[in-house]
Amino acid sequence: MNYQPCNRKKMLVKISSATETRKTTRWVVVVGLSGIIAILTLTGLWLLWAMPDGNAFNVRVEQIFIQNDALTSQNEVKLLEILAQSGTAFSETLASYRVVVFVLMIMSAALLLAAVAFLSFLLILNRRFAQIETTGIQVSSLLISRTENLVILNNMEFQLTPAAIETISVLAEARMDGEILNGAELESVIAGKSVTDCDEAAGATRVKRLRDSLGNQMMSTLLIKNVARRGYVLAIDKDVIEMI
Repeated sequence: MNYQPCNRKKMLVKISSATETRKTTRWVVVVGLSGIIAILTLTGLWLLWAMPDGNAFNVRVEQIFIQNDALTSQNEVKLLEILAQSGTAFSETLASYRVVVFVLMIMSAALLLAAVAFLSFLLILNRRFAQIETTGIQVSSLLISRTENLVILNNMEFQLTPAAIETISVLAEARMDGEILNGAELESVIAGKSVTDCDEAAGATRVKRLRDSLGNQMMSTLLIKNVARRGYVLAIDKDVIEMI
């Protein structure tokens, strides 16, 4: 699209989009989950490392055998055998404890990750609802079909006139190029004339007609419904209505 050169300074408009919000939230969630996994892993490794060695008791019993090799009576030997068997049982018990600790760590990690995922999902929904309540409608996609004179805003379809389609197409292309058009520039692009030969009011009229057309259809879609053979009704919950 060809624009007539202008000497005024271009204004940069900062628009917070839902896509940027989702990317930021996704990054925070990924970092948070990675931190939780790292903490749980380090904690599990520390617990496994801090648990006593299962062979420690057997080593101690072996030292007792060596230090008391003079014990030869049947009762004394029997006592040493009982100590050795106790060491083996203690080692097996510690091994089972290690497995239990490992399983518990996996279960706690899974539950914690699930809780964080649900919390993140709720935060995202809460933020989206807050944005919708503030802005009225959150535009996540805009599709313009010049061949069908159709505009699809999010999941809503609006049929426009060729003139209105041309107006919104020019505004969309200007937005993608980071441009802001006044009425004369808008009329210049659509009519193919020089900016000096175009009137500010002509472009403003085009924008007004576009707003009226989109606004009427949007109100018909979101607020005022036409029930066939019955009449008109507000498409909202009756409990949210307040009259002062």
